Amino acid sequence: MSTMTLWGFDGSTYVRTVKMVLAEKGFTDYTQVPLNVLAGEPKSPEHLARHPFGKVPVLDVNDLRLLETAAIARYLNDVLPGKSLIPATPADRARMDMVVGLIDSYGYGALLGGVAAYHLFPDFVGGKNAAMLQAGIDNGRKVIEFAMQTKGSAPFIAGELSLADLYLAPIVFYVSLTPDAATVCNIPGFADWWTQVQALKSYQDTVPNLG
Repeated sequence: MSTMTLWGFDGSTYVRTVKMVLAEKGFTDYTQVPLNVLAGEPKSPEHLARHPFGKVPVLDVNDLRLLETAAIARYLNDVLPGKSLIPATPADRARMDMVVGLIDSYGYGALLGGVAAYHLFPDFVGGKNAAMLQAGIDNGRKVIEFAMQTKGSAPFIAGELSLADLYLAPIVFYVSLTPDAATVCNIPGFADWWTQVQALKSYQDTVPNLG
C-alpha cells in the first residue's frame, strides 16, 4: 500500500471514524487533505469530481478510490494488519451493523444535525430551531438507548471494540460539548461505555482542534 490520501477535515465525524480505524490499526503512512465542510469546500468542482455529492471522507489508495465511511472502514480493516474491528461471530457482526445503520439513518442527523448543530454551528443548518433541537434530543436518545441495550454488560457495543463504537464516539464528542449532553446521554450503560471510549488512544489522538 504505497500511496494513501484521505480527503476531509478533522471536524467531520465520519473522517474521524476513518482516522480512528487507522489509529487502531497503527497505520500512519497516509496524507490527509483537509476539506472544510462548514466552509463548503467539498462542494468545489475538484471534489465533486471525487464524490458526486460533495461529501467526505474520500480515500484514495494507489489507483483505488473509495467513497463512504462504511466502505472505507471495512476496506482498511481488511487490508491493514492488527486486531480486527469487525466481530468474529455472525451475531456480533449483526449487532455492529444494526447500530452503524441506525447511526447513519437516524443518529447522525439527530445528534449532530439536531443537538450539536443547534449549539455549536447553527448557521450551517439554517439557524436555531427549537423543534429541530427537541426532535434531535428525542431521536438521539433512541439511538443511544438502542446502542447501549445492544451492548448489554459488554464493554463495547458489539462485545469487543468495533466499527459501531468508532461511528458513535465522534458524534457523541460534539454532543458532550453542549448544554443538552446530560439530557441526551443520561442512559443506562452510557457512562461506562463513554469512559472506555475516551480512554482509547485512537480517540485521544483524533480529537479535532475546534479553535
